[in-house]
Amino acid sequence: MANTIKVDIVSAEEEVWSGEGTMVFAPAEMGEIGIAPQHAPLLTRLKAGEVRVQQESGEEEFFFVSGGMLEVQGHLVTVLSDTALRAHDLDEAAALEAQRRAEQAMSDRSGEMDFAKAKAELIQAAAQLRAIQKLRGRGRG
Repeated sequence: MANTIKVDIVSAEEEVWSGEGTMVFAPAEMGEIGIAPQHAPLLTRLKAGEVRVQQESGEEEFFFVSGGMLEVQGHLVTVLSDTALRAHDLDEAAALEAQRRAEQAMSDRSGEMDFAKAKAELIQAAAQLRAIQKLRGRGRG
C-alpha cells in the first residue's frame, strides 16, 4: 500500500511544484476536499484559495490558486490553475492594491473594467489576502 501520492501543481506559465504528499487539501467549488493516497478518480473545479500538501515529514507546502481544475488519477493529483503561487511568494501589497482597484471598478461602472471581471478580480484578491493571513497565523504558532 502506498503511503504517498504524487502531486503536480501547474500554472499557465510553469510547473509550480511537484512532489509526494500524504494528503492534499484543495478549495473545490462545493467546499474544501481532502485527497489521500488511493483516492477514487475525480475531476472537479477549484475556486480561488489555498491548496495544502502534507508531506511524510509532517511539514506542509502551501499554495495559492486562482481557481482551475483538480484531477485525481491513479496515484497522481494534478492541480491546473491560471495562477498558482507558493504561499511565501504572495505579495500582500499587490493583493491589497488589486482589491482596491476591483472595488473601485465595481463602484464606478463607467470605468474600463466590466462588473463581472471586477468582481472576479475582487474574489481572487480577497482569497490571496486570506491565504496570506492564514500563513502568518501558522507562523506565530
